[in-house]
Amino acid sequence: MLTWPHANSSWGPTLAAVEPVFFALAIAIARREALLVVCPDEGKAAAVKAALLGSGIDAGHIVTAVAESNDTWARDHGPITVLDDGEPRILDFRFNGWGNKYAFDADNAINGSLASQGVLDAAVIETPDLVLEGGSIDSDGAGSLLTTTSCLLNPQRNPDKSGQEIEQSLCELLGARRVLWLEHGEIEGDDTDGHIDMLARFSDSGTLLYQSCDEPEYSGFESLQSMQAELQALRTLDNRPYQLVPLPWPGPRFAPDGARMPASYANFLVINGAVLVPSYNDPADDAAAAQIQRCFPGRDIVQIDCLPLIEQHGSLHCLTMQFPHVAVAGPPIKEKS
Repeated sequence: MLTWPHANSSWGPTLAAVEPVFFALAIAIARREALLVVCPDEGKAAAVKAALLGSGIDAGHIVTAVAESNDTWARDHGPITVLDDGEPRILDFRFNGWGNKYAFDADNAINGSLASQGVLDAAVIETPDLVLEGGSIDSDGAGSLLTTTSCLLNPQRNPDKSGQEIEQSLCELLGARRVLWLEHGEIEGDDTDGHIDMLARFSDSGTLLYQSCDEPEYSGFESLQSMQAELQALRTLDNRPYQLVPLPWPGPRFAPDGARMPASYANFLVINGAVLVPSYNDPADDAAAAQIQRCFPGRDIVQIDCLPLIEQHGSLHCLTMQFPHVAVAGPPIKEKS
């Protein structure tokens, strides 16, 4: 799922620069699996579909829908799907603009709108009473969930719930056996209060990739060093140390207003047959791609220029939300393994 940018979103001033990134993402995804594109109006939906078809994408791989949006970070306002004995349960968590920082009313209504249009199966949608952004959690698919205390325990999200209550809800709703909490990790310019998808990610149940830092003058250096120590202390469900894979540190990138932008290689996206990896026109880009390739040896590595994205404090994983194909309406999709 991609929520397309528009003039009334935060991308308004840089729409001409950012739309090509969305098209690059859309093409890379739709070549390999179904793509749901949520557009602000029928005209944009038709234009996006025509452009994708013109790029050689199979029409059966494109599903478009129209819904109002405040912004475009589908990772955080999109629904999270779990499979229960092979049957999908679509969890429409509450979204409140990363702790009431930004307008969120339209974004929070997108999933309900998709269900009412028949794009998502309304019969399997649940609406838990919990504020949760998809970028704040990462799962190994085998029972372990990784997250940060700075985000999930932030009082602007679920002030009436204790950490224990939040953990219990996550385990019950997402089928996790345990939650691994990180208390450190900071990427300057990240305005999500520490989303895990900018910091550390599973590639399998025994391996964690993480954003390392070798810039002692960086504001988050000590925090990232402490995060590394926390990761070293974690144990798998069978009580083994995780294999830790450091991702190289990109050089500083600054927005037009002089603010440092949050460049992180941990914000990659796993899709059918490939991993999409952010690049920042940085000497470390290829080294990061090579590290990720070693963790996903059976998949293509596709680099996407994400410099325009980090001006708005996120990267490519933040823009996307995946579904098992059984959750989305449309023609059957022939999927690559």
